[in-house]
Amino acid sequence: MALVIDLPDERGRAIRYAMRAIPVAVSPPPHRFNRVAFAAAHVVADPFADREPSLTPAIDWKGTVAFRRRLLDLGFGVAEAMDTAQRGFGLDWSSALELAGRTLDAACAEERERIFTGVGTDHLPPSEARGLDDVVRAYGEQIEAVQRLGGRVILMASRALARVARSPADYARVYAKVLDMADKPVILHWLGAMFDPALAGYWGADRFEDALESALAVIAENTPKVDGIKISLLDADKEIVMRRRLGAGVKMYTGDDFNYPELIKGDAQGVSHALLGIFDPIAAAASAALAALACGDADAYERILAPTVPLSRLIFRSPTQYYKTGVVFLAYLNGFQDHFVMLGGAQSMRPAPYFVEAFQLADAAGVLEDPERARDRMRALLRIYGFGD
Repeated sequence: MALVIDLPDERGRAIRYAMRAIPVAVSPPPHRFNRVAFAAAHVVADPFADREPSLTPAIDWKGTVAFRRRLLDLGFGVAEAMDTAQRGFGLDWSSALELAGRTLDAACAEERERIFTGVGTDHLPPSEARGLDDVVRAYGEQIEAVQRLGGRVILMASRALARVARSPADYARVYAKVLDMADKPVILHWLGAMFDPALAGYWGADRFEDALESALAVIAENTPKVDGIKISLLDADKEIVMRRRLGAGVKMYTGDDFNYPELIKGDAQGVSHALLGIFDPIAAAASAALAALACGDADAYERILAPTVPLSRLIFRSPTQYYKTGVVFLAYLNGFQDHFVMLGGAQSMRPAPYFVEAFQLADAAGVLEDPERARDRMRALLRIYGFGD
């Protein structure tokens, strides 16, 4: 029997929607890819903790670690404690460090090599940064803490650095000192202002062309310490320009949640690896697609991923910094958490029509892994908005 659900239109009137209800098929492990693929994973909030959501994060550690086990089992690396986990938007540094430790503790030796943790300066309020040395010290504290756990590092962009730096030379000075602290090559992160407006002008320039030269200079001067760079500008052409100029052995990790299929597939001059927030809600489909690509079946790769792009473009629509709401919404629909509650109450940062469209696009993309459960949970959510029984 076909699955149907009444969904509200733009005026709140009921429209009968017949679900496609065909999840993407995923082969059993092991999952082998010919691209390095990290999923930036969200955290599961604890809705019953007696804490004010605006003050202190309350995390369901069991649910959070279980979700990471799922990603590892699907063949992904885990990009831990980054923006998908609401870093800087609800997840503070002390919680991020505990999260990194719990994830590493839950992994075997081989899996630990696929877990990189975001380090930054978020325990230093930008207003309290008086100069570049303050930024270097803040980075150093987090790097030391993660490396003490045996973790690998993703060097996140710093709001404090964006505030105090005055030129590309300032960025070069800070990154040289910070990268010297790393015991293994790190992944750099260029996060665009659409994700975090406080990072406007990063690398000491407003124009992409100038910022690119600054970032490439940092990489060239510190190549032994750089595994790769994640670029999150939602612009495929800019990523390709940079990818073609990276030195041998330095990976481009796409963070482009609008254009990831073609960037990962690549061209005759190179490919992008992946470090993506969208791989959290579409993990099963992405695993199947990457496995097909590794087997040389580019048609299957494109066929699986193409329907996920409209969903991703909706999740990451402007204001992009609230994309985590869509990520966690899909986790709720798919049964990876029993509630739709987020750190800082971020579940309220998108309107009801957004969730209706996300539900339909997720169904069309085959990423609702148990369509009947997803339908029932969608009905429960809509009742909160006064729609339905």
